[in-house]
Amino acid sequence: MTRIVKLLVLLLCVTGFQTALAEVSVGKVDIQKVLITVKQGQDVREKLKKNFDGKQEVIKKEEDAIRKLQEDYQKQQLVMNDKARVDKEKEIQEKIMALQQKTMGFQKEIQQMEQTLKRPILEKLRDVITDISKKESVDVTFEASTAPVVYAKNEKDLTDAVIAEYNKRNPK
Repeated sequence: MTRIVKLLVLLLCVTGFQTALAEVSVGKVDIQKVLITVKQGQDVREKLKKNFDGKQEVIKKEEDAIRKLQEDYQKQQLVMNDKARVDKEKEIQEKIMALQQKTMGFQKEIQQMEQTLKRPILEKLRDVITDISKKESVDVTFEASTAPVVYAKNEKDLTDAVIAEYNKRNPK
């Protein structure tokens, strides 16, 4: 008898859960699209590009200098004594390693700059997404790229509404 009662309770729970899920409205927002589309996000991209271009120029100059050193070494290596050849190879290797370290440092610096510049946008975005989700009567909102919902009967893409509202609240 208790077995039948447990089975009935389980059946009622599963049926109730399915009914509850059927009524859930799911929203999704593509945060990356929002970040590249809103005005402040475009400003961030411009600042990052300007910073990146400056660093890229420094790296290119150093690469050219190393390339010239290597070409000079290739031309002179046959007439160099062993000590001079070893010294020149060591110099070239040290410059290559220094350039690699500088490049990694630049990458880290740009990533930190990107995080710092995007943080205020993401903080403001949270309120906008919450408000748009409430306005659209969405029960749950997912970030499209990190938690992709393959299928949802009542899915709403809120990305464009979020972009418009963000730009309205943050005209700068």
